[in-house]
Order: sequence, then C-alpha cells, then structure tokens
Amino acid sequence: MNFTGKNLLLYAVGGANGTEKNKFFADLESALKGGITCFQLREKHLPFEEFLAEAKEVKKLCAKYSVPLIINDNIEIALSSGADGVHIGQDDGDVAEVRKTAGKRLVVGVSAHNVEEALLAEKNGADYLGSGAVFGSQTKSNVHTLPLETLKNICASVKIPVVAIGGINKDNILQLSGSGIDGVALVSAIFGATDIETECRMLKKLAEHTFI
Repeated sequence: MNFTGKNLLLYAVGGANGTEKNKFFADLESALKGGITCFQLREKHLPFEEFLAEAKEVKKLCAKYSVPLIINDNIEIALSSGADGVHIGQDDGDVAEVRKTAGKRLVVGVSAHNVEEALLAEKNGADYLGSGAVFGSQTKSNVHTLPLETLKNICASVKIPVVAIGGINKDNILQLSGSGIDGVALVSAIFGATDIETECRMLKKLAEHTFI
C-alpha cells in the first residue's frame, strides 16, 4: 500500500473491547462511510485467536472502503491478518526489530512524546509518528498532556508524517492548526458520537480545513 501523510488526516482508533461485535462493526462501517482515512484496531485483552479473527473481519471491511488497517502493538496479528501496518508504543518493542520483521510489507507507526523519541523512531525505520496526548485522554489514565510547542518541535524535527492523538474533538481540533501535523487520531470523538457517519463527515471537513 502507498501509505502517505494523507492517510493520517482522520485516523480512527477503536475495537470491540468486549462490546457486542455486531455493534462494533456497524459503528466502524459508519465511520468508514463518513470518511475516515485510516483505522487502528486496538484490542488489549483478547486472546490471540480471537484477536486474529476480529482483525481479519476488520481488514475485509476496511478494504471495501480502501482504508488502511493498522494493528495496535501486535506485529504477529498484523502479519497474519493481512493488515496494512502496525503501531507500537515506546514500551511495546524495539522499533528497529519491528521494522526488520515488518519488512516492506507493513507500515510501522511509533508513538513519540518528545523530539528525542521522534528522531530515534525515524532513524530506526518508522513510517509515521503518533504524538500526544495533546488534550489529555478519555481512554487512558496514565498519560501526560503533550504541550503544543513540543508537538510543533516533533513535527519540525522529522521528515516522516505525524498524527496527533489525545482528547481531540470538533471543539478543539482547530487549536492544532499550524502545528505541522498531518492529521488527527480520534477515539471517543468518533465512536462515542450518536451519529458516527455525520460526525466523521464534519470532523473530516475540519481536518481538511486545518491541515491541508
């Protein structure tokens, strides 16, 4: 897949996470219809075989809309499911080793919270960076808010694209204008919406206005 910064414009993150599978897939399809440009499947607690089965189903759905699928933290699932990439955090493995295992088949995304981490990830083969939490987080309790100035410095220090994450929604997305990011990664702002498709259309217009 030809993965570029454009794929990061409206980057949705989610998973069934113990909820009813049919609802999860219906919500995901609504997001795809609404125009998300990438989807990261995040399942922290599923057994391998269940995670793999879900990832394969998600891949089929994403492929229907020509949207890349990124697997969070698990390169084995990414490779086995036919996903387009894998995203790892600072504590989820050595970037160089993940890049070696992924080869040219997978896009490799890496979380970076400062310029040092960003430069090292780029040096070791990351294709893009995820940086945050820019406005805190509703889904993680152990994260620190990333200052806007740090986000700008990260973007300025690397040649690879950067997606911002953490508490971003339609009310604050414009505050990231001029930061240098290529797009936004959203969890609750998408999957917590009453009308996911309509919300995604609105968010995409805002993102296009802000980052393109």
